[in-house]
Amino acid sequence: MKNITFKRIFFGLLKRCILGVLIGTLGGLVGACFAHLLSFVTRLREAGPWLILLLPVGGIATVLLYRVFGMHNFGGTNEIIHCLEDKRPIRVIAAPLIFISTAITHLLGGSAGREGAALQLGGAGASALSNILRLKENDRTIVVLSGMSAVFSGVFGTPLTAAFFVLEFTLATKVVSLAILPCFISAVISEKVSFLMGAAGETFHLSNITTFTFNSIAKIIVLSIGLSVLGRVMCFFFNKSELWAKKLISNPLLRSVIGAVVIIMLTIIVGDMRYNGSGMSMAIGAVKGNANWFDFILKIVFTAITLAAGFKGGEIVPTFCVGATFGCVFGSILGLDPGFSAALGLIGLFCCATNSPISAIFLGIEMFGFTTLPYYLLICLILWPLSVNKGLFENRFFKSPLFSKTKNNEQ
Repeated sequence: MKNITFKRIFFGLLKRCILGVLIGTLGGLVGACFAHLLSFVTRLREAGPWLILLLPVGGIATVLLYRVFGMHNFGGTNEIIHCLEDKRPIRVIAAPLIFISTAITHLLGGSAGREGAALQLGGAGASALSNILRLKENDRTIVVLSGMSAVFSGVFGTPLTAAFFVLEFTLATKVVSLAILPCFISAVISEKVSFLMGAAGETFHLSNITTFTFNSIAKIIVLSIGLSVLGRVMCFFFNKSELWAKKLISNPLLRSVIGAVVIIMLTIIVGDMRYNGSGMSMAIGAVKGNANWFDFILKIVFTAITLAAGFKGGEIVPTFCVGATFGCVFGSILGLDPGFSAALGLIGLFCCATNSPISAIFLGIEMFGFTTLPYYLLICLILWPLSVNKGLFENRFFKSPLFSKTKNNEQ
């Protein structure tokens, strides 16, 4: 009996590891292709600023694409998680649609990220693979989580962050425990494959690191409180903008055109295109110590309008930009090094807005190295209790212990 149990556990583990290798390889290929595509269309936009005038056409194309394939009510990454929880099938068409629509957003100057597309690509693609392999329910869920980890890692080059980010969704404990190893394997292999294909992740060198003293800790606590308030404001506008737009303009085609026109007008008023696209270049500039006091405000405005208009992409990279620029400005006022506080702002706002303390700590390690690990731990331990209860993603495991409501309280 013991031998039978051991064999079942061993071969089950071996099967999941093999699946992790397979998904990691495929996810790395997809992630690298997607990263190269977005880099290519971004270069085109930067070389031809006139392309932003086609943003209304891109909005119409995006709405029609989703309507033609019956995906106009698709809820993105949150819907994939709901499908896993409710044991509903994930429509495979979600993968090519998000691939194309995100490229349109970045090409024509919408303000959106790429992580939503990466998670949806990985989830929908892995779901298709699980159908081909005729996997059972638990194995199918594990494969989908591994696929999300793989493409996220392939696009961002952060395997630990990618693996733990999807494991921090509130799925069944048994499924999550079984998914840890395949998610980690798929994320690591995906990053290596993506790197070999020339899609390197973002890494930074912090030249000036503040000494860990009681004075600096006090300043970081004040910075954390500021990030908590900012996270609530940002998530409120990101989550509500589309609802408000739908109430004001019920026709999705008209809504996309008006939203695109507003983005064009704002871009003309600003005088350049730094608030268009993902905002990663602004985050990099902030980590180097360069940011304007209004950068984080305008990035929130541009992104909220882009989401309200129905353009696709994601909110995490804009969150990086908002957190880094706020940290750079507010941290320098507190007397912290601007680049160092920008890094803390990037990590802290990610933690606060996504309810992802573990992923945020790993993100800090993978982006900025081990030397500043105590600071990431400190800011995440402060910001997790202060984090937004309803952040950018639903069904997160690490919801704020201070602001989360139990079902009994809600009733």
